[in-house]
Amino acid sequence: MSPSWGGPGTFPQRYETGKRQLEAVFGVSVVEMAHTLADADWISANPRARADDLMAAFADPSIAGIFCTIGGDDSIRLLPYLDLAVIRDNPKVFLGFSDTTSLHLACFAAGLTSFYGPSIMAGFAENGGMHDYTADGVRRALFSTDPPGLVPVNSEGWTAERLDWGNPVLQGQRRVLQPADPVRVLQGKGIAQGHLLGGCAEVLEMVKGTAWWPSLDAWRGAILFIETSEEPPAPGLFHRWLRNYAAQGILGVLNGIVLARPDPEGDATYREKLEAALIAALAEAGLTDLPVLSGLDFGHTQPMLTLPYGVQARIDCGTGRMSILEAGVV
Repeated sequence: MSPSWGGPGTFPQRYETGKRQLEAVFGVSVVEMAHTLADADWISANPRARADDLMAAFADPSIAGIFCTIGGDDSIRLLPYLDLAVIRDNPKVFLGFSDTTSLHLACFAAGLTSFYGPSIMAGFAENGGMHDYTADGVRRALFSTDPPGLVPVNSEGWTAERLDWGNPVLQGQRRVLQPADPVRVLQGKGIAQGHLLGGCAEVLEMVKGTAWWPSLDAWRGAILFIETSEEPPAPGLFHRWLRNYAAQGILGVLNGIVLARPDPEGDATYREKLEAALIAALAEAGLTDLPVLSGLDFGHTQPMLTLPYGVQARIDCGTGRMSILEAGVV
C-alpha cells in the first residue's frame, strides 16, 4: 500500500520491479490496495483514503502482511483516521521505514510488533536485484519464528548513490558500493539490553505530542534506534531534537542507543558530525556511560536490516555487535 508518497503512480516501472523481486525472492503474492497505484497528487490530497486502505488491509483475513511502497513526508496525516482496535484485533506483519515511522508508532500504541525495514521501491526494487544482506534481514525477521539473533556484519558494502528511477535502463545497473566500515562504539561498556523503539529522526519530530507518541514508561529500559533521512538534517538541529528527548526524560530512562549509518548527501564528514551531536547531547544530560553503537545498516542507505519494534535486543560494547533476542512473528 502507499500510505505516504504516491511513488508507484509516479514511477510505475520501479514499483513493478520491486513487486516482481519481492515475489520472486520470497514466494509471496502481492495484492494492491484500492489506492496503491493512484496518482501522487491525488494520494497527497486524500489522507483518509490512504488510512482506509491501511484499515482494510489489516481487517482482510486473506492478507498476511502489509508492505509499504515507499516513504514520503506526511503519513502523520493518517493518524486521525486510524482505528487502533482494528490493528490490535488483526495482528499481521507491517513493514516500511522512513516516513512510515508514524504508522509504526500507531502500531506500537495498538500493541502490535511492526517491522522497520525496506519498502517496495527502496529495498525490494534495488537496482540489479535485492542485496543479499537486505533479503537475509527480511527473511530472519518476517519468515522465521526463531529470534533473528546476532546481527550479521555487513560485508557487501553500502550505497546511497542516486540513479534515476524514471530511466528503465538504469534499473539493471548495480549501484556503486562503498566499503562498510565496522560499527563504532561511541561510549559505554559491557552489555545493555532493552526493547527496540525508534525510527527516522525527522518523522519522530512530527509524532511528538500526538496520541501515538510513546509514554515515558514505554521508553523506560528501551534501546532507541534512530536514523536520518536522505535529506540529512543539520547536526545542530539533531542535537536540539535530542535535547527535547532529555527534557522529556526519555534519554535518562534508556538502556542504550543505536545510530544508523546515515546518507551523507555528499558530505563525507556527516556521520562524524551526527555522532558528535549525539555524544554532546548525552554529555549535557549527564549520560556519558550510556551504551551507544553507531553505523548499523537500518537507515537510508542500502542494504538494510529489518528491526522489529518492541522486542528485546542486546548491544555489546565489547564487540560492537547487536543481537535481536526475540522473534517478531509467531
